Amino acid sequence: MKILLIGGSGTISRAVTQQTIAAGHDLWLLNRGQRRPVEGARVIVADLADVAAVRAALRGHAWDVVVQFIAFAPADIRRDLELFRDTTRQYLFISSASVYQKPLEHYLVTETTPLANPYWEYARLKIACEQELGAAHRATGFPGVIVRPSYTYGEDLVPLMLNAPGRSWTLVDRMRRGAPVIIPGDGNSLWTMTHNSDFAAGLIGLFGHPATPGEAFHITSDEVLTWNQIFSQTAEAAQAAAPRFMHLATDFITACVPAAAGSLLGDKAVSAVFDNAKIKRFVPGFTARTPFAAGIRRTIAWFEADPARQLVDDATNQRWDQVAAAYETALAQARTRFAGG
Repeated sequence: MKILLIGGSGTISRAVTQQTIAAGHDLWLLNRGQRRPVEGARVIVADLADVAAVRAALRGHAWDVVVQFIAFAPADIRRDLELFRDTTRQYLFISSASVYQKPLEHYLVTETTPLANPYWEYARLKIACEQELGAAHRATGFPGVIVRPSYTYGEDLVPLMLNAPGRSWTLVDRMRRGAPVIIPGDGNSLWTMTHNSDFAAGLIGLFGHPATPGEAFHITSDEVLTWNQIFSQTAEAAQAAAPRFMHLATDFITACVPAAAGSLLGDKAVSAVFDNAKIKRFVPGFTARTPFAAGIRRTIAWFEADPARQLVDDATNQRWDQVAAAYETALAQARTRFAGG
């Protein structure tokens, strides 16, 4: 099949790129050409912000599958509808599992769980994208398919809450130094970590499937862990002998760092357990094969293979040191004030 990936260099899309090539598909990438080309893929260089240039670059092409990794607002979907309305048999929009109802009415998430996230604009915009795509399918038969990953990681991402974007070694460094590592709540909420190689296998299994247009799928691991387990398994993989975990109420964290509210209240502070029956029905034989304990060991090994990868974010360190100090001060004051009952 002739496949176009819009993006192709992120944590999720990189694994999809590698497995698509390995499966023998004719793979093309549409991006700005700012990264080294992936061996085995052809690149169409264009900036999505310049629609005329993209239309010119795509002229003469027809696709069996288009996968859109970098659409974040309804205008992006409307642009793609114009670009691909008559040139693709299947259009896969990578949305997000954060679109599901917060708080949940039932702990187990299926594709029919309502979409509503009052806490996080990112999720609300993804919902709006899905609605735009669904309306196009109902009105014109546009072959749109919605795919919702949850927290998906790979070799170059340490997937912990409250980490530094682009410098996720930061919390591993804190663990090894014995600096406070904050876990929101009591750490017992349930979460699902998915390795990018597992997500890629499920996504590629959907390529060309004639029954997928108009459908939505999430693709996640079936392994369910508490955040305490996730942090502890990360510390064990990193050989952090005495990590100093600190449990703080989410309200306290967001009072100190308001910018964290969306991704906490709208996503990671809420239990996320997924029923993957639908993707398994459409892709027989699919199952996530990488337990977190194994995947995080591979991640730590990737960082340790080159010290230049072990980037630490000073601003993040300062922020969480300040939050930890504020909590310890408040705790000491509370103990003094309420001493003796």
